[in-house]
Amino acid sequence: MSDPGEFFHAEMTLRQKLWQINWGLVVIICATAVIGFAVLYSAANGSIYPWAARQMVRFSAGLAIMFTVALIDTRVWLRYAYLIYLGALALLAYVDVFGAVGRGAQRWIDLGAFNLQPSEVMKVALVLALARCFHAIRFEEIGRIRYLVWPLALVAAPAALVFRQPDLGTATMLVLAGGAMFFMAGVRFWKFGAVIAGALAMIPVAWHFLRDYQKQRILTFFDPESDPMGAGYHIIQSKIALGSGGIFGKGFLQGTQSHLNFVPEKQTDFVFTLLAEEFGIIGGLFLLALYLMLLIYGFAIAMRSRNQFGRLLAVGVTVTFFLYVFINIAMVMGLLPVVGVPLPLVSYGGTSMLTLLFGFGLLMGVYIHRDIGVDRSADAETL
Repeated sequence: MSDPGEFFHAEMTLRQKLWQINWGLVVIICATAVIGFAVLYSAANGSIYPWAARQMVRFSAGLAIMFTVALIDTRVWLRYAYLIYLGALALLAYVDVFGAVGRGAQRWIDLGAFNLQPSEVMKVALVLALARCFHAIRFEEIGRIRYLVWPLALVAAPAALVFRQPDLGTATMLVLAGGAMFFMAGVRFWKFGAVIAGALAMIPVAWHFLRDYQKQRILTFFDPESDPMGAGYHIIQSKIALGSGGIFGKGFLQGTQSHLNFVPEKQTDFVFTLLAEEFGIIGGLFLLALYLMLLIYGFAIAMRSRNQFGRLLAVGVTVTFFLYVFINIAMVMGLLPVVGVPLPLVSYGGTSMLTLLFGFGLLMGVYIHRDIGVDRSADAETL
């Protein structure tokens, strides 16, 4: 006999779904975005143009996407997960041949009104595909190597295409997010150990495939002072700005290092540096507290889901969000090499903002439809 709760949630009306939206999560997302608007306003020396105004428009559009995605039954996303993945993979392949070039990399598709970055789309598409893939694999089958070939291919294909752009940071994010989903699906520790050992053994070979500027970034990471006016300039100036903010910061619009343009890319990759210079450690910790609450919400939603697809989808979105935060902040603090990973909901950017809010929509959709039970052996096409 089917569970009454399952039938109720399967037949929920639009009004019932709206009542089920996790409004606490929405409030935290909006609060984080407001901090981003303020920092971008400061980055433009007290003007909403060009960055803050556009970011507000994109966030508004992203909110509409987020709520729309959240209200769609998670079984629909299960059904079309592979199709979305193939679409994102096709966009990556298109970029490899016809993509627009900017800052020495071929990562964008020029759509006229804005540039689409398919690698950002793939971060969510990969989570969907892996969640469906592992949903169909029984727990006792996870231990068999042959059942892991397909999910490994799902990760390897986009990671290789993104690495060719070249975008080492995003390729690494795809691999790490995929690894987290493998772990949550039940893959044993020794298999991760074998993969890590193999990756370490391949470092000398992989080094020869890196671009010259990527090699320079890695070498500079270990000794920024070796090239203070070249490859080490970004991280040196970032550390100076972070340190000069002190505990309470210099004050809104008073960040000298940033406003005198010593800090490059202050509106995108190094936006946390501007925030910490003007609002100090207190401001930085406040933003990190908001991020922590979003992570707690994400993992709590994953634990509440009754079906494997929902759990893995929530975990994948949450881990991807964590990687955005961790890699960006570790980078600006000099704990990781400089890579092009934006600070979520704060850095200026169109595709990353919309993709993140799409992902949060999936997360809220898992929460709304958390009591729907889906048989792991069921064919998604028959749902």
